[in-house]
Amino acid sequence: LGYLLLEDELRKDAKQIINYFDKNDVSVKIISGDNLSTVETIASKVGVKDIHGIDLSTIKGSPDYNKLVKTYNIFTRVKPAQKKSLIQAFKKQGNTVAMTGDGVNDAPSIKSADIGVGMGITGTDVTKNVADMVLTDDNFATIVGAVEEGRRIYDNIRKAIQFLLGSNMSEVLSIFTATLMGFTILKPVH
Repeated sequence: LGYLLLEDELRKDAKQIINYFDKNDVSVKIISGDNLSTVETIASKVGVKDIHGIDLSTIKGSPDYNKLVKTYNIFTRVKPAQKKSLIQAFKKQGNTVAMTGDGVNDAPSIKSADIGVGMGITGTDVTKNVADMVLTDDNFATIVGAVEEGRRIYDNIRKAIQFLLGSNMSEVLSIFTATLMGFTILKPVH
């Protein structure tokens, strides 16, 4: 008689990634087909602060996903159609949703998310084809770099627009005021 226990080792940077997302107002929701106790254990090991999960297989009929999305951070025993419904519920609440996955069962939810993220090494071809972004190293930490880069680009665009509006608005107002008063500030040559 024997007992065998297998456990995948957590990535070393998993805790830092969760801390980064907490500090930067990025909400992490775990949607898995695995057992609730398994997922809650992993979530506690990586430092998810509010471990509040629900096993969707225990819900009979059509659940109100809008309530579930607000109440829970962990969703387990989730079927592909339920994943897609959860993603749509997140979006209805005004969230920008990124969904990661590697299997064929993740493809519908990855396609319906604002940003679909597929895994380049372990991901299926179906998932890679529907994804907006493919992680070539299958490392969740790569998303941290993408978030930082995206926020930097957004800040630069905002600064450029503020500069252009500020500098051009004075010119537009000057010419408009001069036109109303009946004289010309700038001639066509200028």
